[in-house]
Amino acid sequence: MNFFKETPTILFILIALNFISAHAANFAITNNCPYTVWAAAVPGGGRQLDSQQTWSLDVNPGTQGARIWARTNCGFDGAGRGQCQTGDCGGLLECQAYGQPPNTLAEYALNQFNDMDFFDISLVDGFNVPMDFSPTSGGCSRGIRCSADINGQCPDVLRAPGGCNNPCTVFKTDEYCCNSGSCGPTDYSRFFKDRCGDAYSYPKDDQTSTFTCPGGTNYKVVFCP
Repeated sequence: MNFFKETPTILFILIALNFISAHAANFAITNNCPYTVWAAAVPGGGRQLDSQQTWSLDVNPGTQGARIWARTNCGFDGAGRGQCQTGDCGGLLECQAYGQPPNTLAEYALNQFNDMDFFDISLVDGFNVPMDFSPTSGGCSRGIRCSADINGQCPDVLRAPGGCNNPCTVFKTDEYCCNSGSCGPTDYSRFFKDRCGDAYSYPKDDQTSTFTCPGGTNYKVVFCP
């Protein structure tokens, strides 16, 4: 046997078996708002959720750059095409791309460094619907909640129909968008941080806003907790 020839094949099989053994994470997405929302997920698509309805979504291990959010004031035809006031994703009921600001985001990456999940609530795209994003299994109990009346208290310059914009969306400058990688908190980001201390308030707000759970944990996302 040529050991050096066979080893890559053996390693590939072991890696594949290890990946298969990892279970998909389940996300229970519930609309607790007194009005209908159109839940959206990338990956996952989207669907209408009337008040108190839940959407059970399974996501493959290793998924990165994932988002869940609520869309509001939508209208879709029988082919799943239409438009939403907030969070619209190219006019599709079944989202294939991220939504348009303003929208409150549940963000996550599964089975990353040391087989840990990383998750957060982000207001970097602004705010439209209050949200809770919490683990429900795996012995992990530290969740995140952003339930303040941000829409009602939104500074006039950031107001948008159905939501509250982040300053990057409005001003598009490096001070707020952090395109150069060297930016800090501003009065506008502090407006969000003061009301939702565990949420991302601007792009470099990592230290106080990213949370972890062991890979294989299940989660819930609740709109209007």
